[in-house]
Order: sequence, then structure tokens, then C-alpha cells
Amino acid sequence: MKAIRPIDVQEAAQALAANPGAVLLAGGTDLMVEVNFGMVRPDVVITLRRLADIQDVSRRRIGAGVTFRRLESGDHNALAQLARTIGSPQIRAAGTIGGNIATASPAGDALPFLAGLDARIELHSTSGTRLVRWDDFFTGVKRTARRPDELITAAVLPEDLPERQEFAKIGQRSAMVISIVSACVFRWRDGRTRVALGSVGPTPIRARRAEEMISMERNPGTPALDHFARLVSEEVVPITDHRGTSDYRRHASGVLARRLLERCLAA
Repeated sequence: MKAIRPIDVQEAAQALAANPGAVLLAGGTDLMVEVNFGMVRPDVVITLRRLADIQDVSRRRIGAGVTFRRLESGDHNALAQLARTIGSPQIRAAGTIGGNIATASPAGDALPFLAGLDARIELHSTSGTRLVRWDDFFTGVKRTARRPDELITAAVLPEDLPERQEFAKIGQRSAMVISIVSACVFRWRDGRTRVALGSVGPTPIRARRAEEMISMERNPGTPALDHFARLVSEEVVPITDHRGTSDYRRHASGVLARRLLERCLAA
């Protein structure tokens, strides 16, 4: 196996262009599991840890190389909440948001956060840089619109960010858990609300009917909250697997989204 260690994004893009099919390695928390189980045998690995230009994080731009350990104390409440739920401290110290995006697992904890904020994914190649909206980027289970010669360099957030944001997930145990359902709820001062969920479809899901309904309610009471939860449950498309049934995931989606909305309203 050949390892290439570029020092910046441009050099990494050149290495990827010169080595079609090379595997990109950042934190390695997903890749090394596949290697250890014999699922992947890369001939060429391009390591990304030395790329300082993907390590920066600000309110509107999160570099792909930023670890979840750093995001635990960031500016975004929901992002910090989800970062604290990912794996063990060792995993959070190594795993990056770029890896979570690239893997595109339906259970990827960062993905509902990006979906709820209509984030764009920044991709770089020797041809230049392009931005792809999250719903165009995630195309299926572990499938994305990233081209073979492109690197994920950042997640870019919009200017208008919500004042209130909450994340939670449900799993089979209380720590180091892969989500059965995960959700982010965002609410602005003017009442606009967004709901994004993970592990209940092949890609992150926005509950748009629920969003539209609850955004019209400035002070939603119990009937509105009940209706909101029902709409969320109707909009997800879960499967049954070894972690949970589709019926359970559908019910839990509504319950979880309602609880997060209540937390936003109480803030």
C-alpha cells in the first residue's frame, strides 16, 4: 500500500487526480473498521491530517478536517450536542465532520444538522471549487454527488442562522450508540421552524409539512404540538433492521421532534 501525505488542499487534489481510486484518510474511524474486516484493501491512501486549510471552523464555515472533539464546544448548540454523542472520547478526537459527510450513512449524526440548515457541501478538485446543496449532495445510502477527483473541504452554512436549535437521538443504549432515530429542530424568533431527521430514510429527511404547519404558530399549544408530531411521523420513510422496526422509528420520530421543539420554545 502506498501512502501519500499532501500538505495542502491543492496538493491533495493533484494527488487524487494522479491516482484514480485512491482512498482518502482523515480520522479513519470508518475506514479502518472496513480495512480491519477485510472489506477494503486500498492500493493508494491519501492522508488528509496535514491539510491546515480544512481545519478552520467559524460560525458559517466548518472545515472538513474539524474533529467532533472541537465541535463539542462550538458556536452551534445542536452541533455541540450531537458531537458529544458520537462514539467514545477517542473516536471524537479522531473523527471529522468531513468523514461523516463522505460516509453518508443514514445514521450519520451530523447530517440532520446540515439538512436542517440547508448547508452546502464545498468540494475541491484540480478544476476548482464547487458548492452543492445537501439535498443534491446526499443521493442514497452511503452515496453522494462527490466526483472521484474531488475532496470534501467544508460544510458552508447560510447567513440567517436560528437562535434556537436542539439535537437528540434514540439508540439501544445510553452511550456510544448508533442512532435508531436522530433529529434536529431549529426555530427562529419569527417562528420559522425546521425539522431534520436521520436514520429514518436513505438520506437525511426534512419534515416539510410539519415545518410549514408549526411555523404558522407563534405560541403553539398542545393541539398544535400533537399535530406537529403526527406530521413528522407521516413524513419519514424508515426501514426495519436489527436496531428497530419501521413502526417504532416512525413513532419515535414524532415524539423526538416534539420534545426538541418544546425545548426550543422553552429556551
